[in-house]
Amino acid sequence: MADDGIENFKAEKGNNKANKPDKSDKPEKSDKPDKSEKPEKSDKSNKEQKKQQKLSVLETHGYTVGRSVGSGSYATVKIAYSERHKSNVAIKIVSKLQEASDYLEKFLPREIEVVKGLKHENLIKYYQAIETTHRVYIIMEYAENGSLLDIIKRDNHIEEERCRRWFLELVSAVEYCHQNGVVHRDIKCENLLMDTNYSIKLSDFGFARNNMLKKNGQMKTSTTFCGSYAYASPEILKGIPYQPNASDIWSIGVVLFGMLYGTLPFDDTTYQRLLKQVQKDVVFPKDDKVSESSKKLITRLLAPLNVRLKISDIKKDPWCQVQEASANDNKKDVAGKKPQDKNIKEPKEQKK
Repeated sequence: MADDGIENFKAEKGNNKANKPDKSDKPEKSDKPDKSEKPEKSDKSNKEQKKQQKLSVLETHGYTVGRSVGSGSYATVKIAYSERHKSNVAIKIVSKLQEASDYLEKFLPREIEVVKGLKHENLIKYYQAIETTHRVYIIMEYAENGSLLDIIKRDNHIEEERCRRWFLELVSAVEYCHQNGVVHRDIKCENLLMDTNYSIKLSDFGFARNNMLKKNGQMKTSTTFCGSYAYASPEILKGIPYQPNASDIWSIGVVLFGMLYGTLPFDDTTYQRLLKQVQKDVVFPKDDKVSESSKKLITRLLAPLNVRLKISDIKKDPWCQVQEASANDNKKDVAGKKPQDKNIKEPKEQKK
């Protein structure tokens, strides 16, 4: 609108120069609208005004909102430029009018409370939360290189050196959470984002819980069955009270399998089939080029509860101790590859 106004002004100014009126001529009176007449507002202009009112809350906090970069079961995520941080941020927008009351009253306040207290290089940074009558805005660090799932889909699978780096970053993030009494309960490839340097950033604490450590250092049990079926531990699928930290470790094992093989280890087409599979030894694809040490680690992660690895023991595993070939390979840029046709199957969501 501003540019058109400038162009029109210039055009009028030019016309005046070309057709300069005689000084004796009186300028014609312009047709002014009758003050008694009120212009009718179109539906389109009403919608634009409402949209501006919605964005004004974020604008007053220094955020210029851009395109949508994702949407989930409970929220839409948009990219925005932050005047304060002088960089792009991600804004999770939750509608109070559309979402279920249990999410708004239970999970959303818990998510905000959890992320406020966490600071780790492999966790998405939390900046602030803004609440209005109709919406809640959660402002977070923007991970510009998408998710781990996007990279698996693009590259077909992740070679072991790059996989090891990302896996250890994930383990570090989860270990930090557990040490601070926080369990994530929804670890999956979609929730592992990539920053500018292609480092893992664990995100989406919508199902997380804090204050889970007892005085004796043991983790409290959980009875909320949430997350994605394909990443869920056997105890969650059985519908019994479970140790959420141990279930996070199971999910880490599913992620590792997904990175190395480009597919998930269990078929979640039906609940009964999935429940049978997770109670048996994990089956690896035939004729694969994955090392035996990585398979052994996966087997120890996707194991019955009584023998499943603890988070503190994972980094001691032989596969995790392997020294990588070079620092350059360790920070390998994964951009610029063409998408592959093979897609990792997206799991069903589980909410009980």
